[in-house]
Amino acid sequence: MITTQDIQPVINRFIAGTDIFPVSLKISADNVIEVSIDSPQGVSLSQCAALSDAIHAVFDSREEDFELTVSSAGLDQPLRVFQQYLKYIGKEVEIVLKSGKKLTATLSEATPEAISVQYAIIQKVEGKKRKQPVTLFATYLLTEIKSTKPIIKWKD
Repeated sequence: MITTQDIQPVINRFIAGTDIFPVSLKISADNVIEVSIDSPQGVSLSQCAALSDAIHAVFDSREEDFELTVSSAGLDQPLRVFQQYLKYIGKEVEIVLKSGKKLTATLSEATPEAISVQYAIIQKVEGKKRKQPVTLFATYLLTEIKSTKPIIKWKD
């Protein structure tokens, strides 16, 4: 059976010197291997195929009997690694906190420990008759966050 310790060096050699980074590596009990990769510009089908070929070159599927899927990190999937947060700086994300609070905000900064966001709310402003949009800034520790997903905007 192939283990993550067996396959991780193959992935590391493939991504060395590129801007590609690993997002997830899952190996099931029945040897189904799922590799997810990403990069700041996104990942092409040919890059996924090339990584798949690199893995197949090291492990013979006739001897090991494994199933392999290499894909890019999906837009509908939560962010999993720090590099993904860097990729989405300046873009809208949906954040669900462990407390249950949910907000849509623009990711403005990311560190390995926390993210900073800005978002607008409508509230009563002193000296104004009507409620006004107000931009708020917040910082959340990654340990406080249940999930962060990119907001997909389709251009007209």
